[in-house]
Amino acid sequence: MQYFTLTKEYKSTLSLYETQTAIGMLKRCFEDYLSQRLNLKRVSAPLFVDPKTGLNDDLNGTEHPVEFEVAETGEMAQVVHSLAKWKRMALYQYGFPVGEGIYTNMNAIRKEEEMDRLHSIYVDQWDWEKIIDEQERKIEYLKRTVQEIVNSICDTKDFLMQTYPQLTKNLSRNISFITTQQLEDQYPMQTPKERENLYLKEHKSAFIMQIGDVLKSGLKHDGRAPDYDDWTLNGDIVFWNDILECAFEVSSMGIRVDEKAMSEQLEKAGCNDRKSLPFHRMLLNGELPLTIGGGIGQSRLSMLLLEKAHIGEVQVSIWNKETLQHCKKENIPLL
Repeated sequence: MQYFTLTKEYKSTLSLYETQTAIGMLKRCFEDYLSQRLNLKRVSAPLFVDPKTGLNDDLNGTEHPVEFEVAETGEMAQVVHSLAKWKRMALYQYGFPVGEGIYTNMNAIRKEEEMDRLHSIYVDQWDWEKIIDEQERKIEYLKRTVQEIVNSICDTKDFLMQTYPQLTKNLSRNISFITTQQLEDQYPMQTPKERENLYLKEHKSAFIMQIGDVLKSGLKHDGRAPDYDDWTLNGDIVFWNDILECAFEVSSMGIRVDEKAMSEQLEKAGCNDRKSLPFHRMLLNGELPLTIGGGIGQSRLSMLLLEKAHIGEVQVSIWNKETLQHCKKENIPLL
């Protein structure tokens, strides 16, 4: 749990009423831009899955999903952490062609998540996934897709600034691409988060690539599950946040594992036992389509675009006593 004091006195740019109106406007606007640019169709998605399918995302491999027993069947169900693997299975089952994809509203509970300005135990994001062909499993295609998402974010910000002139903080479309190893080489004495802060303070927007594998130092920049992103073809979209004065991640995404990458990453992660799960068997047998996809935080994006200082200003969650006291002291109105 981290508390830090803003360097400047904070007052929300929008009133509570304006904030609620703007969140709805923001979500509709961004969905339109994103679906048009990436050729995505909206679909319904699960809140919980059968743990025996292997469809739930285990994030860094240490988090425990919320589980409950279904009274009618006596079977256990898990609240999703994300829909990274479910989306790929859905594209297969729904018969989508190459070049088309899906997006959905994903809601999750991550009971072990931190409680700070950027994190809540309630998670909401746009989960999206798109079918690609073998020729598109390249860094150039990944970068083009990242730029389309950044343009969608910036277009949404421009629209909000026209509607609410009191919003004044622009975002940079000029995204910089850098790998986690290049960051370590550039800032060898800093922690991964400190590296991101230093880099984003200068470059304003960046796609930090190749997350999940071990760096030359023997450490990881950050954790990634071994069975959805290809660790050589993934990354985070990060902006500089003027309100919080730090690097601010809004999306984790990447080109997904093929059979070779899945096998290698399961081996590295010590997770070969997953090969027997239905999803993993289908992928290793070449039955699932090649895809690119990711998650874009709805509350995170709302924070950034509406110039808020705490995620609790744009979503309703449960907070501890210390958070409530800290936010009251800093004039932060939690919903």
